[in-house]
Amino acid sequence: MARSEISTRERIVSAASALFYADGIRGVNVDAVAAKAGVTKRTLYYHFKSKDDLVAAYLAGRDQPNLALFKQWFDEAEGGLPAKVERIFRNLARSARHPKWKGCGFLRTSAELANMPGHPAIRIGAAHKKKFEDWLRVTFEAAGIAEAAQLARQILLLLDGSFAVVLLHRDPSYMETAGHAAHALTKAALPVRKKRQ
Repeated sequence: MARSEISTRERIVSAASALFYADGIRGVNVDAVAAKAGVTKRTLYYHFKSKDDLVAAYLAGRDQPNLALFKQWFDEAEGGLPAKVERIFRNLARSARHPKWKGCGFLRTSAELANMPGHPAIRIGAAHKKKFEDWLRVTFEAAGIAEAAQLARQILLLLDGSFAVVLLHRDPSYMETAGHAAHALTKAALPVRKKRQ
């Protein structure tokens, strides 16, 4: 693919990402995306066959950066495994205090497309959540946790539940409370010799 084509495609995805995250999938049409990207609608459709393809590209573009950010927060946190897990929630709560915060783009998109289970964006969102869960499982296994898969799933449920409740109440302290629960669950699951803050 030529350099100009990559640049144009990235510009379209960047514009779509900003608009979809701010206003939702159904609240944004391709005309608005094309205008924000500074391209014609024809150019947009040259790079994306449909709005559905553009929605999928939007979520695919969020996948690795989001996972990398969670891992960075985890790695930079001081303390043992429970504190590191809790730190993800604390940093998300801090992000949720920003006035432009709109929650988890993967969950919001899946809610908008709930009646379209085969939509490519739903598959991308499900894969993203599974990657996060798998990363936690591997991390917990390395720490000697016997029920690593179950704990990873519990932490994922706390995370996604807190996304939903914070959006409803606009109160990031719910995310901090979920983080305390994640800390307690992780600490309780550690082998006796590793139980520490």
